[in-house]
Amino acid sequence: MAKWASLISLPKYVVGFCLLLHVLNLQTPAMAADDDEDDYVEVESSGYGGYSGGVSEQCDTDLRSFLPPPYGNLTNVICKPIWNTFVLRYTQNEENVMNVIVSALYTTGWVGIGFSRDGMMVGSSAMVGWVNKKGHARIHQYYLQGRKQSEVIQDKGELPLTNVPSSVVLHGATIYLAFQLKFSATVSQQPILLAFGNAYPRHNHLSTHSDKTAVVFDFSAGSKSSAAAAGGEIGQTKKNHGVLGIIGWGLILPVGAIIPRYFRHKDPLWYYLHSAIQFVGFAIGLTTVVLGRQLYNKINADVPTHRGIGIFVLVLSILQVLAFFLRPNKEAKIRKYWNWYHHWFGRIALFFGALNIVLGIQIGGAGNEWKVGYGFLLSIILIAVIVLEALAWMKRSDKAAMNSFQMNPVP
Repeated sequence: MAKWASLISLPKYVVGFCLLLHVLNLQTPAMAADDDEDDYVEVESSGYGGYSGGVSEQCDTDLRSFLPPPYGNLTNVICKPIWNTFVLRYTQNEENVMNVIVSALYTTGWVGIGFSRDGMMVGSSAMVGWVNKKGHARIHQYYLQGRKQSEVIQDKGELPLTNVPSSVVLHGATIYLAFQLKFSATVSQQPILLAFGNAYPRHNHLSTHSDKTAVVFDFSAGSKSSAAAAGGEIGQTKKNHGVLGIIGWGLILPVGAIIPRYFRHKDPLWYYLHSAIQFVGFAIGLTTVVLGRQLYNKINADVPTHRGIGIFVLVLSILQVLAFFLRPNKEAKIRKYWNWYHHWFGRIALFFGALNIVLGIQIGGAGNEWKVGYGFLLSIILIAVIVLEALAWMKRSDKAAMNSFQMNPVP
């Protein structure tokens, strides 16, 4: 009968995980753009070079001196710092006409804002603007049909732009994207995407985004709302969900599975350690699922694969907890069937738990530090398993050799 941790000790899973991380580490392309057209633009000043984060722009900047009408002379404008150096200004009237002005610190590359149904990139429409090396300002709408560059369609999308020209203005160190939309109904809670790239668009392609986020913005709340707080809450929930998932399923549960495989000679210490560690891992995993459910309710994210695997792993975890309480005596005839059930359900749960962590990092748009961090953690665990397996094999070989050795009696 195979032991608990034999699955993660097999070399083919080392190769499988490395390939999986390599495939999912492919960069997500941003939106395509034409670098040869001038669209509804005004350049107020020169001096651009590369995107720069830093202190958020203040909302008391007077827009009348540099933004063209109607954006420069809007009244009752609601202004909210929303993410990084991004500031969102907007107005919405009784005819459901919305003026949107997005600003951010800027030197090179592009800046974009997207409107999404579910908080995800695919299926959303975005307005993207930049100032090229020649000082020409550009702004386009894009339909994000998929993640490939060929699936990002320029001058298409579902944003209901009016006949009022959109505008891009570079004022000092800040770029402003201004456009007007007319909706069929009042917009309230709306998932929006924010992103920027450091490199200039070339050959109808934008560079891969340097950073991005998704927030739910309340366009109906007026000055009483705080989009920054809402976006920060969602972002923190996503971070907590990811961190707990990595700690629970990426560290604690694998360590708990290693103990009975390689430290069974420390009886009964191995049993108590194994049980305690797995219960802690189960509690953290359950908390991860709860946070994931809260996140789903907030942004209604369309992630059926990640969500389905999470539920599947949770069910397996519950069955493992039940197995602890239903553990038969060693002398019982059904003990071997219990061992088979406990071992294989545990292996399957560990495999799909690790797979779901990788999927979550990719779907959530986490940065390279998450991918590198989990890749490093996974590598350490796999290396430890390989070393322990080699030591255990050597010990078994020495024991077998000693048992087979017989001294010839002296005549």
